[in-house]
Amino acid sequence: MLSLNRSGFLRCDEKPGLLVSQRRRMPLAPAGVRCAARGGGELNGRGITVDNTVKELRGEAEPVLEPKSAGGVVEDAHGEDGDVEEQFIMPWTVSVASGYSLLRNPQHNKGLAFNEKERDAHYLRGLLPPACVTQELQEKKIMHNLRQYQVPLQRYVSMMDLQERNEKLFYKLLIDHVEELLPIVYTPTVGEACQKYGSIFGHPQGLYISLNERGKILEVLRNWPERNIQVIVVTDGERILGLGDLGCQGMGIPVGKLALYTALGGLRPSACLPVTIDVGTNNEQLLKDEFYIGLRRRRATGQEYAELMHEFMTAVKQRYGEKVLIQFEDFANHNAFELLAKYRKTHLVFNDDIQGTASVVLAGLFAALNIVGGTLAEHSFLFLGAGEAGTGIAELIAREMSKQTKAPLEETRKKIWMVDSKGLIVSSRKESLQHFKKPWAHDHEPVGNLLDAVKAIKPTVLIGSSGVGRTFTKEVVEAMATFNEKPIILALSNPTTQSECSAEEAYTWSKVNLVILVATCPISAVIRDFSWGSIFCLKTGLPHSQGRAIFASGSPFDPVEYDEKIFVPGQANNAYIFPGFGLGLVISGATRVHDDMLLAASEALAQQVTQENLDKGLIYPPFSNIRKISAHIAANVAAKAYELGLASRLPCPKDLVKYAESCMYNPVYRSYR
Repeated sequence: MLSLNRSGFLRCDEKPGLLVSQRRRMPLAPAGVRCAARGGGELNGRGITVDNTVKELRGEAEPVLEPKSAGGVVEDAHGEDGDVEEQFIMPWTVSVASGYSLLRNPQHNKGLAFNEKERDAHYLRGLLPPACVTQELQEKKIMHNLRQYQVPLQRYVSMMDLQERNEKLFYKLLIDHVEELLPIVYTPTVGEACQKYGSIFGHPQGLYISLNERGKILEVLRNWPERNIQVIVVTDGERILGLGDLGCQGMGIPVGKLALYTALGGLRPSACLPVTIDVGTNNEQLLKDEFYIGLRRRRATGQEYAELMHEFMTAVKQRYGEKVLIQFEDFANHNAFELLAKYRKTHLVFNDDIQGTASVVLAGLFAALNIVGGTLAEHSFLFLGAGEAGTGIAELIAREMSKQTKAPLEETRKKIWMVDSKGLIVSSRKESLQHFKKPWAHDHEPVGNLLDAVKAIKPTVLIGSSGVGRTFTKEVVEAMATFNEKPIILALSNPTTQSECSAEEAYTWSKVNLVILVATCPISAVIRDFSWGSIFCLKTGLPHSQGRAIFASGSPFDPVEYDEKIFVPGQANNAYIFPGFGLGLVISGATRVHDDMLLAASEALAQQVTQENLDKGLIYPPFSNIRKISAHIAANVAAKAYELGLASRLPCPKDLVKYAESCMYNPVYRSYR
C-alpha cells in the first residue's frame, strides 16, 4: 500500500521506479478499504472510503462503516458501502484517503455531520468548523437556501453542486421534498438546463462517447470507476424534450433520470451510469456558441451512426453483462424506433419516450375510467402527434384493449386516431407515411386540422404528444366538451412551455353554460353538474357550472381555482413508472423487457390511486408516496418477469413488495469508526 502523504493519492499514471501495473484478482476488505480506481482510469474520489494506513501501522483497527437502519428498509442490500466481491484491481492503487480527501468524496462526505469521534479517527480536526450538526439540520439549511433563489435554474445548479459534494444529502433532500424538487432536477427545469448546459457546465457527470472514440468505446467504459452498473440512461441529444436538437448538452437528461432512479426507485447511485453519444448537432446556434461542449460538426447519420451505436451496445454488454438495463432517452423518432426494434431481442433495453410514457398514460386512463365509467374499448382516442410517444401510447392502449376483449390487435387499433403535421392519418396517405404511423391509418376522408378531426371523430379522450405548445385551443376544448360529459384531456408535451394547453385553460374552456337549462327548470327539478356527476339545481343556490375536464399534463401545473372550487391537475409524469420499472427488472434479474411488463407497471400505478384522489379529480397518486408506489410497480414487474420465464434471480421471493423495499438505497448517513 502506497502513500505520498496524507493529502493526496498516487495517480495510476505516476508509477515510480519499478512499480508494475500488473492486474491480479484480490478480494477487497469489507467496508473500510476499497479500490481507488477500479477497472483502470484515474482516481476521481467516487470509489474510495477511508483506508487509514497510519493507524494500521500502529496496530489499530481499520475504519469500518456501521450501517444504520431507517424506515424498516434493509440497509446495504446491494453492497453500497462495502465491496466483498472479488474484482480486478491494481495492487498499487489502494491508497490513503485522508480527512481532506474524505471531505471531497461525495459518496462518503458528511460535512459538519462528522461527529467528534469521527473527526479524531479520520484526520478531520481543523478541516471543519467545530460545530457538529445532524443530517436533518443540513437538510433544513439547504432547503432554506434553495427557496431564496427566484430563478429555477439557480436551484438546479445548486442541487447539482450538492450532488457532487455530498451524495447522501442530495438524495435525502430529493426523497423528503420530492414534490418541490422534482420540477427542479427533472422537467421542466432540466430542459432549460440542457439549453444552457455549456454555460453552467462545471463538474463532468457521466460518460461522453463521441465519434472520436470509434473503435475504443470498451476502453472508454473501463475509464468509469464503477464496475457493477445496473442501469444506463443514454441519449444522443437529438430530441431533448420538446426543445429539439441540443447535441452533447442533452447530458442533463440522463443525469436527471438517474437521479430519479435512485431517489424514487431506490437504485444505488454507484450502479447508475449516464451516457451521451455525441455524433454532432444540426443546431446552428449551438455550433456557433463559444461555450458549446460537444463536437462542432453536423450530425452523423446512416452507417456511420449505426456503427457507433452498435459498438456502444456491444461494449456495454461485454463490460457490464447481460442484465444491465439500457434506457434510450430522447432519440429522434427515426432512430428511437430502429434502436428499440434492433436491440430488444439481444439486450435488456427500454425506451422511456415510447414505452415509459405509454405505461404512465395507460395507468392514468385506468384511473380515469373510475370517474367516467366504461371500459377502454368503449372509448375512442384522438392523438395530436404521431411520433415515438404518441404511437407508443397508442400501441399499449390497443394491446390492453385486445387483452381485455380478446379482439385482434388490428381491430382494437381502429379505436385510435392520430393527427400529425399534415392532418388526420387516413388510409389514403398510407404510401407516404413512416412505418410506425401506418398501423394508425384508417378509412376516413382526409381532415386537415385538429379541430375538424375532433368534430369528425368525436373522441372521448384527447391526447397531446406533439411537442408544440398551445395547440389545444379554446375551440378544440369546447368541441370536446360539447359531446363529452367529462372529456379526458392529456397535454403531455414537455416542458411546460410546450404543453398543448394549460390546466387553467382545460378547466375554464370545458365549462358548460346552464343558463338556458335553468330558465325552464322547476324549483324541484334537478340539473346534472357535469364536473363530478352529482345532481344540482341553480335555483336552490347549490353548486353549478364548473370545469368538466379530467386533465393531466406531462409537466406540473399549479392547482386552479375556478368557480369557487379547487382543481388539482394530474401529472402524467414518466417518473411514476421508470424508477419502479427499472427496480423490478434489477431485483428479478430480468434479461429482456416484455410488453406485458409495461401493462403490469400500469396496473400497479393505477391501483395506487385512492378514492380520495379521484374525488379531487386526480388520476395519479401524489408524488409524496412515490417510493411506496415504486416498490409496488417493481413487485408487479418482477412478478411478470418470473411468470414469463425472463427472471434469472432464483428462487422468486415470497413477498416481492417487501423484497423491493429491502433493496432500496437509503441515503441516511452511516457512522464511521
